[in-house]
Amino acid sequence: MPEPAGVAEALVLGGGGLGGIAWITGVLAGLADEGQDVTATADLIVGTSAGSTVGAQLGSGLGIEELYARQTEPALQSAEIMAEIDFEGLPDRLAAVLQTAPDVEELRRAVGVIARDAETVPEATRREVIASRLPSHEWPERALKFVAVDAETGQPRLFDRESGVPLVDAVAASCAVPGVWPTTTIDGRRYYDGGVPSCENVEYAAGADRVLVIAPLGGTQLFPGQRELADAIAELRDGGARVALVVPDEASLAAIGPNALDPGTRAPAAAAGREQGRSLKLDWR
Repeated sequence: MPEPAGVAEALVLGGGGLGGIAWITGVLAGLADEGQDVTATADLIVGTSAGSTVGAQLGSGLGIEELYARQTEPALQSAEIMAEIDFEGLPDRLAAVLQTAPDVEELRRAVGVIARDAETVPEATRREVIASRLPSHEWPERALKFVAVDAETGQPRLFDRESGVPLVDAVAASCAVPGVWPTTTIDGRRYYDGGVPSCENVEYAAGADRVLVIAPLGGTQLFPGQRELADAIAELRDGGARVALVVPDEASLAAIGPNALDPGTRAPAAAAGREQGRSLKLDWR
C-alpha cells in the first residue's frame, strides 16, 4: 500500500450510521470550541461509511459550525429514509455466511451476494439521500480517501479525487450497508459498505506523522476476519506515527441509542459529541 506523501496529519473517521455522522460532527465541533480544530489542520481524511459522509462534508467549504447545524436543526437536516431492516431473515443469512465461509475473502464475496440480492429501496432513491447530505457534489482539493468493497470480488477499493468517480457515488458506495441499503453501481460494478473489511480502515493513513481516529463504534469490529483497531493503531505507531483515538463516552452512547440508522438520533448524538469533544485534550502518543 503506497504511503501518503507529505502528510503531517491524517483524520480517520469510522463507520456508525446516522448517529455516527452526527456524533463525529459534534466531536469535531467540540474540539474546535476548545482550540483544537483538526478539521482545519488535517492534510488527509480517510472515511469509511458514516466517516465518508463527514469527510465529504468537511471538504465542501462549509465550516464546522455550519456542518453541526445541519445535524441539529430540522430545517437543515438531510432528507433521510428510515431503514427497513429484515430482522427475521437478514441475521440468519449473515449467520450462515459467517459459519460457512472458509476464509475472509470468501466471506466478503458471500456478503456481496447478500448485498446484491437484498430487497431495498431503489439505488436511485438512496443516491438522492446521499446527495442531500453533501453540501457540495464536487471533489475538493483536499485529500480524501473513501473505502468501499467490490461486491463480486470482495476486495476493498479506495475512491479519491483521481478515481474518476462522482463524489456522491463514492460516498454512497462506502455507506451501502449490506442487506439494508442497495449496492452502488460504478462503471458496471457494484459496491457495498467499506465497514465490512474494517469499521475504521486506519491503515490507509499509514505514513502520516499524526493520526486522529474517531471511531463511533468504539473499535468494535462487526465481521470475523476484521483487524482489531488496537492492532492497526499499534502498527501505525510502530511506523512512527503519533496516534490519538476518540470513542463515544457513556453519554454519547446513550444519545446515539440502540439504532444508529434512525434519523431521530442525529440531534442528540451531535449534542453529546460536542460536549465530549469539549472535554477532550488530544493525547498524541
